[in-house]
Amino acid sequence: MPSKTFTYVDNGLSYTVTVYEQEGQFFADITVDEGAMDVNAVYFGDADFSGDSEALKGPLNMNGGGSELDGEAVQWDQAEALSKPGLGREGTDKETYLTEGDTLKIELDIASLDEIAVFGIRATSTTTPEGSIKGVSGEEPEEPEEPEEPEESTYDKVYFGDFDDESGIGDNGWYLQAEGEEGDDRVLPEGTEPTFANYLAYYETLVEDGMAMPLDQIEGVAFYQLDAEGNPQEAFRIESDADGFADSEELLAAYDAALAEMEAEGQSVEGMDLIAALSLPEDDDAEDEATPEEEPDDAEMA
Repeated sequence: MPSKTFTYVDNGLSYTVTVYEQEGQFFADITVDEGAMDVNAVYFGDADFSGDSEALKGPLNMNGGGSELDGEAVQWDQAEALSKPGLGREGTDKETYLTEGDTLKIELDIASLDEIAVFGIRATSTTTPEGSIKGVSGEEPEEPEEPEEPEESTYDKVYFGDFDDESGIGDNGWYLQAEGEEGDDRVLPEGTEPTFANYLAYYETLVEDGMAMPLDQIEGVAFYQLDAEGNPQEAFRIESDADGFADSEELLAAYDAALAEMEAEGQSVEGMDLIAALSLPEDDDAEDEATPEEEPDDAEMA
């Protein structure tokens, strides 16, 4: 629902005015956030401050401070009296007397929200030292929407280990995958999103259990996506220096740097040209163990 918000803060008093359209009619909700006041009249106008200004006579006028906003003269297009000053016999039960948390809803004679860029309230019996206000408020700017954090890339398979010098295929390492048979150490725990951070966290548990090589002993990490036929294809890889990766933070930093470089080159993990079309065997234990250049027996142990 489109709306505009106006706020006013004085010593001992603050309020919020929300102007909005509802079923073709326009309303203003005046809510006291702190203190109390008797709302005797409201004034409002658009962003054009030229021409004569509407005014109410006597104690409901907005002369002086009620005719300026941030030092600039305000031209009021409409003014509406709501009540006479003074609580009278009704006391604090008076309809226009608002205390903290109270809201007064009034209908506005306008055809568009564009007709209101500044809102004024003439109030008495206020909790300010003066006991009355001529409040003038400009429209609160809309808070910019926080940009959505980009979704992390996910991978069907990730390899940690060494690479064969001639073929470049993973050799003496550990392949982890997003889906597979339950209980398989090479499959992420059920319900785990297959982001690299999650693959890495799981790989570190395998290192702790003595099932995989520590990060400072691996040559690099390769990332795979499934092609149209369901075969994993290498999308890109990260290679370490001679000393491997000092820890997970260094590896994650290298991963972020690789993604940034691809983005700078107009590539993405999901849509980039695959730098190596390697069809790895699907989840077949015997085939994995029987093909030395792809995943030898010792690829499952550090």
